[in-house]
Amino acid sequence: MKYWLMKSEPEVFSIDDLAKSKNQTTYWDGVRNYQARNFLRDEIKIGDKVIFYHSNSEPPGAAGICEVVKEGYPDFTAFDPENHHYDPKSKMDSPTWFMVDIKLIKKFFHFVSIDEMRENKKLQTMKLLQRGNRLSVIPLTKQEYDEIVRLGK
Repeated sequence: MKYWLMKSEPEVFSIDDLAKSKNQTTYWDGVRNYQARNFLRDEIKIGDKVIFYHSNSEPPGAAGICEVVKEGYPDFTAFDPENHHYDPKSKMDSPTWFMVDIKLIKKFFHFVSIDEMRENKKLQTMKLLQRGNRLSVIPLTKQEYDEIVRLGK
């Protein structure tokens, strides 16, 4: 099992939106970074744990825990010219972009802000906190995942 942090802007799709969705499950679409795409396509597996992270919010931070319920498959939003994630270079027979499905496990009782993470000595080497890391899908160590979960309780 692996551990991940996945970012979403709450005004686009929040953890509350996930909580209201059918079976509290959604597809994680619209990722348009090759390194993040590779994680979605090649590395993320069913049962992997995910920290749902609100980005571009005030403050940004970890909002809850999810689990991967479907491994990487072509991101169909890339094929739809009406969708804002459309990519005319991505083809059905040779897709460029991939997504996974996640299911909400629980919202955190305590929202864990990025400032709180920065102040935590156990999270100092976490990729999220490294300068210039803007990926929407970020691998975590088990220790980082466990510490964020602990802070969220």
